[in-house]
Amino acid sequence: MFEHHQEPLLSRIDFAWRMLWHGLVCLGMVAAALFIGVAGYHWIEGFGWVDAILNASMILGGMGPVGTLQTDAGKLFASGYALFSGLVFVAAMGVLFIPAVHRLLHKFHIQNDGDVDWE
Repeated sequence: MFEHHQEPLLSRIDFAWRMLWHGLVCLGMVAAALFIGVAGYHWIEGFGWVDAILNASMILGGMGPVGTLQTDAGKLFASGYALFSGLVFVAAMGVLFIPAVHRLLHKFHIQNDGDVDWE
């Protein structure tokens, strides 16, 4: 997916497109996770659509739930969704930042020309 260490560094325009693409993938991941939360709060706990999106957004953003959960199924869903949201956050940040990290490491490798002086 990324250029090999022997290939030249990507141009700034191409790098900007790569960052945009990764940002869109990250946005898609967050949107899918939000949909799962909204659907779960609406159909499992019985919240209205606005309350469901509020609670799902707050948990996905790391703030915690807003509404009071009434059913055991809703409480179990909220618990699983909170754990899932933490993993989505970590994965989304990885997807978003990996092009920049790769470019940084690639640039250091080019500057070094592969000659490592270990002494």
